Amino acid sequence: MFRSDTDIQKDIVEELKWDPSIGKQDIAVAVRDGVVTLSGFADSYAAKWRAEQDASRVKGVKAVANDVEVKLPSSSTRPDPDIAHAAVDALRWNIFVPHDRIKVKVEKGWVTLEGEVEWNYQKEEAERAIRNLTGVRGVSNLITVRSHVTASDVKKKIQEALERGAEFDADRITVELDGNKVILRGIVRSYAESKDAERAARKAPGVSEVENKLVVDPTVVAPV
Repeated sequence: MFRSDTDIQKDIVEELKWDPSIGKQDIAVAVRDGVVTLSGFADSYAAKWRAEQDASRVKGVKAVANDVEVKLPSSSTRPDPDIAHAAVDALRWNIFVPHDRIKVKVEKGWVTLEGEVEWNYQKEEAERAIRNLTGVRGVSNLITVRSHVTASDVKKKIQEALERGAEFDADRITVELDGNKVILRGIVRSYAESKDAERAARKAPGVSEVENKLVVDPTVVAPV
């Protein structure tokens, strides 16, 4: 079903208001041909991230550009060493993160994560552990994923994961491999489905990057 940019914009504004962690943020929403641009200010990196997630769930959204600037209130400002210590502790306390393989750097509130893990979910969990810390303005996740599995095994596991998914039609999605990078092509019904397929691919062993080339077409009939 076709949705106008105006309808999409209105729904995103309402979705942001509905989220209690976002409602008080000064975020503007613009939509052009289904592509959403978020701008303005948020009082934490977590709020900026949540705004993008909220916008991506709205029907008709094809992509989201998050240009929101993090503007910390004075009560949330912390020295870089304090943020670094908090980040190291957060990684250590997360059972999904091999914290001894990850290095943390902080500069003006921006956290950079480096190191090597075996699974992409460990990389994502490391960033998730840092995202909600007070004083964080942004996160650069430079952790690499290394695994000793064959390309054919990875491709098979991803295709099987897509087939298990109830939110999209796996027959419309193709999987390509370029080293540790997965390339997804095909058609899905929404931006949210596109992100779901991307997350499914990231769970495969050894996958360090997913290039999402899925096309969003809301007119595609849902699988029965």
